[in-house]
Amino acid sequence: QVQVRESGGGLPQSGESLRLSCSVSGASFSALALSWHRQAPGKEREFVAGVDRNTKYADSVKGRFTISRDNAKNTIYLQMNNLKPEDTAVYYCNAQLRTSFVSINSWGRGTQVTVSS
Repeated sequence: QVQVRESGGGLPQSGESLRLSCSVSGASFSALALSWHRQAPGKEREFVAGVDRNTKYADSVKGRFTISRDNAKNTIYLQMNNLKPEDTAVYYCNAQLRTSFVSINSWGRGTQVTVSS
């Protein structure tokens, strides 16, 4: 069973930085497509950033957020710089793998980020 666990949320002020971590166990980490998503109060969950062979970012975070992966530690990170109040949300990590033999789509429980102005 694939387990996904986020950490690193907090209460930064506007303009500050924060780094989120997501550890994954129970699957071949290097084969996984990994991504960060977020859900603000009253809004739908939205894609933030993803990494497999390449990296992708939502327009709202380009130039401020950086996703990275450490295959040796089975962990991905989301470095968030120049945070804004609109970045306030619960941040979720997702791990996916789809082959002819296996289908994985696992979510963590999320970590809260609250940015004050």
